[in-house]
Amino acid sequence: MNKLFYPAIFHVAEEGGFWITFPDLPECMTQGDNMQEAYEMAVDALGLALTSRELEKQVIPAASELSQIAVNKDEYCVIIEFDMLAYKKRTNSKAVKKTLSIPEWLNEEAVALGINFSQVLQEALMQKIGVKL
Repeated sequence: MNKLFYPAIFHVAEEGGFWITFPDLPECMTQGDNMQEAYEMAVDALGLALTSRELEKQVIPAASELSQIAVNKDEYCVIIEFDMLAYKKRTNSKAVKKTLSIPEWLNEEAVALGINFSQVLQEALMQKIGVKL
């Protein structure tokens, strides 16, 4: 569930730019002064909505089929690509302290070699869950 694609409705704003809504996430709205800014803001708003739902253990809805979305004059349906893992890396890089146990001989050898335990653990965990370094 790392890459998600949700339809967004870009509404042309009277004062210029766009305001954006998501048919599948009614709480998710944003705006932008031009198409590029509006798209970037839509990605961030989608990330906030999805991670909030995840934290609150709410259902993350499936994306609507494009054929089910009707747009009016001055509205455009735009597919927003969202990478959950990249968003979490960018917005939640707080370090978490973990306690672990390893054999004493392994600890002694690693310390003698000046190995950074935190770095090794992070690299191993990323490899284990299939995240590219």
